[in-house]
Amino acid sequence: MKNLATIGRILFALPFLVFGINHFLMMDYYLGMLTSFVPLGGYTIILTGLIMIVVSISIITRKYIKVSTLTLAGLMLVFILTIHIPHLLDGSDKTPILIALLKDISLMGGSLMIAGYCWENETKKLKT
Repeated sequence: MKNLATIGRILFALPFLVFGINHFLMMDYYLGMLTSFVPLGGYTIILTGLIMIVVSISIITRKYIKVSTLTLAGLMLVFILTIHIPHLLDGSDKTPILIALLKDISLMGGSLMIAGYCWENETKKLKT
């Protein structure tokens, strides 16, 4: 079972590494996704890209996983509230937006599950 958890943890983290790198390589694409009330434009994209790269490396290397997965869950919540929901409310094509919304909800749930698993393991270690 431990091997499955390791593979799952790495497979969960790798896309965030790619997403983070893409924030630098495809900045124009991400700028087009921003809604008007997201501050700092390109700087926000760079910051979120850096966060995704750092948390991905953290999750893969098993360093500060709980903090990283909670940070990632928070980032997904920010994306949901500031990008996906506003785009659902404007006149955009709803299908790709709904898919991205559900993807980020799922990723947020995965992040919270990993954080919860780490929390339980820490609690068990402290009790013994």
